Amino acid sequence: MNTKPYGLAVKAVICDGAGRCLLLRRSAYNKNFVGCWEWPGGKVDQGEDFATAVHREVAEEAGLTIALTGLAGATSFEMPKINVVLLCMEARLVSGPVTLSEEHDAFAWVPFAALGQQELVEHTRAFVLEYAARRVQGLVPEVGVEPTRL
Repeated sequence: MNTKPYGLAVKAVICDGAGRCLLLRRSAYNKNFVGCWEWPGGKVDQGEDFATAVHREVAEEAGLTIALTGLAGATSFEMPKINVVLLCMEARLVSGPVTLSEEHDAFAWVPFAALGQQELVEHTRAFVLEYAARRVQGLVPEVGVEPTRL
């Protein structure tokens, strides 16, 4: 029986008009996955809703303002002290040049078809590549289309 607690984390798949997404490279400031590339995001704070967390994390890590446009998907993975449920949201850039926090030391706009060539964080690599394959195959609507309201 797994007795580790669960925690919620969020990521933003920020796309540009050229079919590329924003990746950030983890700096030596981090304990894990230094030098690996990832979508911007992080932990959801206690009492915070996931949408607020995505906006906050993107602003903190990349200095950007975004608009959420849909759900990219979800996955889960285990860390030494916690089970992580990761919710990935699609977003479009509203404003700002990329301004990195100390958590990252580089950024790149990478075509979805080239994501497999990047050294991605191992826990999310399969999910990122699966999502990218769906984007390349046209199975994911273009970013910028407002999500359907339930």
